[in-house]
Amino acid sequence: MRLPFYKYQATGNDFVIINQQLIPYLQEPSEELVAKLCHRKFGIGADGLMILEKSNRSDFKMIYYNSDGRTSTMCGNGGRAIVHLAYSLGLFKERCTFEAVDGLHDAEVKTGNIISLKMGNVSKIREHESDFVLDTGSPHYVRLQSEVMSTDIMPLAKEIRYGAPFAEEGINVNFIQQHEDHLDVRTYERGVEDETLSCGTGVTAAALVASREIEDFRDRSEINIVTKGGKLKVRFKKSPVGFEDIWLIGEAQKVFEGNIEL
Repeated sequence: MRLPFYKYQATGNDFVIINQQLIPYLQEPSEELVAKLCHRKFGIGADGLMILEKSNRSDFKMIYYNSDGRTSTMCGNGGRAIVHLAYSLGLFKERCTFEAVDGLHDAEVKTGNIISLKMGNVSKIREHESDFVLDTGSPHYVRLQSEVMSTDIMPLAKEIRYGAPFAEEGINVNFIQQHEDHLDVRTYERGVEDETLSCGTGVTAAALVASREIEDFRDRSEINIVTKGGKLKVRFKKSPVGFEDIWLIGEAQKVFEGNIEL
């Protein structure tokens, strides 16, 4: 079978997207098939695979798989990428609502390939030893440190991800560094089992932790983020029960499209 696909990237987080509005090319694809398509040597190569389908309650539906082949929780950068594709296919004009594993998300397309994606509300940031754990659509561990970009994060990230109490379910691990006008963020993603150039739910988690824990960021409603894959913004409102009206903002671009023989 010849499978048509789109390859997208959103601040370096890259994805294979299959448009299944009309033809159900992949019905409950196996872990092996998804992993093969995402393999960087023997497949197309990606951090994850998404399927775009019709929805009976929104403009479209997003189904997301990690590059290891397993279904996953919400992917913020993936959400921005699939919104860009849906927009280019004419499924909506400027604003849309789409269905994901964690519920409905609003999104907006602006000039310059800028996609704004509304994330779910966050009511709890839990302390774990001297670090922080929260769920921004996916579970995240956040550590503040003095240097991020020049540090080898892999040993510590793996130790946290595979250590107690996270080993069985896994957790995404983020390291953040404060600057005067932005945060540096690097993320190790479960399911990819490696560092990615950017993680949307990860930078969202980083921004919310910084808003609560870093004095210079406590009065801000928008935080600039620098990742290895590019720049993002996280905009939010504080409420008596946590954070709401959270928006992840940044570029998403189609890299290429093609067909692959299965």
